Amino acid sequence: MKFSENWLRTFVNPSCSSNELAHILTMAGIEVENVESISVPFERVVVAEVLSVERHPDADRLSVCLVNAGELAENPLQIVCGAPNVQVGIKVPCALVGSQLSGIVIKKTKLRGIESFGMLCSARELGISEDAAGLLLLPETAPVGQDFRKYYALDDNVFTLSLTPNRADCLGVYGVAREISAVTNTKLTPLRIEPVQEEIEDRLDINIHASKACPLYCGRIIRGIKSNVETPLWMEQRLERSGLRSINAVVDITNYVLLETGQPMHAFDLAKLDGHIHVRYAKIDETIQLLNENRVELTSDMLLISDDRKPLALAGIMGGSSTGVAEGTVDIFLECAFFDPDVISGKSFLLGFSSDSAYRFERGVDFAATHSVLEHATALIKSICGGKAGPINEIRHQLPQRRSVSVRTSRVQRVLGITLDRDQISEYFTRQQFDYSETDGVFTVIPPSYRFDLAIEEDFIEELARIHGYDEIAAQLPSAGLTMLAAPESLRVPAQIKQMLVMRDYQEVVNYAFVDKVWETDLIQNKDPIALKNPIASNLNVMRSSLLGGLIANLQFNLNRKQDRVRLFEMGCCFERNSTGHCQQIERLAGLGYGDVHIEQWGEPSRTIDFYDVKSDIEVLYRSKEVEFQTISHPAFHPGKSAQVMMGAKPVGWLGELHPHWQKKYDIAKPVILFELILDSLVPMQLMQVKETAKFPPVRRDIAVVVDNQINVQSIISSLYEKKPAVVTEIALFDIYRGKSVGENKKSLAFRVILQDVGRTLTDEDADLIIANLLQVLATKFDAILRN
Repeated sequence: MKFSENWLRTFVNPSCSSNELAHILTMAGIEVENVESISVPFERVVVAEVLSVERHPDADRLSVCLVNAGELAENPLQIVCGAPNVQVGIKVPCALVGSQLSGIVIKKTKLRGIESFGMLCSARELGISEDAAGLLLLPETAPVGQDFRKYYALDDNVFTLSLTPNRADCLGVYGVAREISAVTNTKLTPLRIEPVQEEIEDRLDINIHASKACPLYCGRIIRGIKSNVETPLWMEQRLERSGLRSINAVVDITNYVLLETGQPMHAFDLAKLDGHIHVRYAKIDETIQLLNENRVELTSDMLLISDDRKPLALAGIMGGSSTGVAEGTVDIFLECAFFDPDVISGKSFLLGFSSDSAYRFERGVDFAATHSVLEHATALIKSICGGKAGPINEIRHQLPQRRSVSVRTSRVQRVLGITLDRDQISEYFTRQQFDYSETDGVFTVIPPSYRFDLAIEEDFIEELARIHGYDEIAAQLPSAGLTMLAAPESLRVPAQIKQMLVMRDYQEVVNYAFVDKVWETDLIQNKDPIALKNPIASNLNVMRSSLLGGLIANLQFNLNRKQDRVRLFEMGCCFERNSTGHCQQIERLAGLGYGDVHIEQWGEPSRTIDFYDVKSDIEVLYRSKEVEFQTISHPAFHPGKSAQVMMGAKPVGWLGELHPHWQKKYDIAKPVILFELILDSLVPMQLMQVKETAKFPPVRRDIAVVVDNQINVQSIISSLYEKKPAVVTEIALFDIYRGKSVGENKKSLAFRVILQDVGRTLTDEDADLIIANLLQVLATKFDAILRN
């Protein structure tokens, strides 16, 4: 945002220089990006009137002019001028002899034999703009002989602000002045707005069909204006120094009010309107040509201002070209409204252009000032263009609620680290024109209508810090006792889990959390992944619900670089929808094994990694926790080589060999073993229990039983552990046999059973009884037959 410093100082004029004022604003959170002087310094340039113009006798492109330069020149000056637009009666800036412009001293000189006593100036020669096509023409009312710097208000600077999105209240000069008044405790000259006298009764009916999108709309008819009058110089200068060019008087006034108050508004040519005003959403296939000459195809979520027959403007963004005020306009309909920021936000970006109105409406404008701003604009139009104003037709629905917020004095001191008593807090809130009350050190504050960024207690504490001054808050070194925090033995940090995998010969990778949608549909069969609205690349268009796809991509990367033995793991977030349709984030640990079990060597035969190698790695991760592996199908894994990792009745992960179909698709020569675990299941850790060391020798008994081939070995071991007495310290499978001797669809399982008592030596009778009980469990639950 750009504005004139002189304009700002008409509202608030603190006793500080321009650079000091820029520093004050920046330290208050309103960053001043640049302070630039309006023109280069010069003296002895005055307003002059051209009395006569004669052709130079020896030069076709030069004119000999007689110029009235006022009291500084005793007689009219003879000046030779080469500008094409010089003519009798115009008023222009004139540099007298002795003045210095752009490093050139103006002297008495001769041009083709004719004496010249000064120079008539263009805007470029005065450093005002780059326009060098001709002389800078001044209004007829310009006083001859007045110092041009004073007349043209050139002792001025342009401030350029870089505002954060939350400070929409400073998108008008008056809003910036209000901020400076609060920070510097300087008197603010209020923007005085008096109601305009209604001289006609004409009014236009307004129908709001989208009350949530437009809860407030004001409009009035003004008849009999003169749209071809010149915009006053003071207004034209303020617009130009804010980066806007003059168009016509009515449009200039609406732009001026926008820059002054931050409230966008628009004027329609009343003769071009058909029927009533409607505020509605666009219809399908509806189009409008805007003031920037763009023809826009509208969508159903775009808000329109229309009459009975056609769209008039894209609400909150830009007016239409067909109903704009132009030369010859006599009657206008002047509108001023409040639109819901959520309705306007992002629309100009989608349309490929920006506008000052959209920039303000999508951040929020002061809905409490809408009516008075319309009165202000009407008064300016009447004073400059004439005309007669009708009554304001105001349609009002439910406006945003400004809810009170409690601000505790104790909380202020705790957050800021300084002591602000109740009197200071009261003063700072008063300087910011907040409506508040105070009871027992608790302030109840109602945010003003122009501050949409104030909603919670911390917002108001930040306001107190800004007004007090960030540079007034002393820097203090933190004071704290340095003590070691207790590290609970029952919990592991992720770094410990990573270290365990590194020690198992794995290497860590870090991948993007957004992945190719193909990975989700192939490996997880996720038909509705969480899509990104603005992906950084076409192949990174959804959020991952599994880490497996990234690991396979890492494997391909390594294989393409001749790495034939790969061990990788990744710890990261996955994203999926819960039962209510909302997104949730889950931390997972995934790993991949490929190639030989060991690096090629002479002392051990080569063997490709298999399911059980990676299974042993998972068991090490869980340490003493009881986890089981249950056969289950998974779209990414081989049908006969996949398992679900269970902790009790809760599934905590997957393990399996990559499905041959995907192995072929991704051009991988050897089997790939993958696992993925929920990280939370790995963090808790069972503490080691102290037990008495047995002094008596253990007894080993082997059991070989025949069971159906479909029975899961893990279920047998779990059942035996469930029924075993305390003296049984270990039950483990050490042999599986299938063959004719055990029968078709049968298998022989051999278990090792270790028995040991800490109090005595077990006898054969003790061991036989325990083994008999275990065999009874096998026979009863699994129809197991003792193998001879």
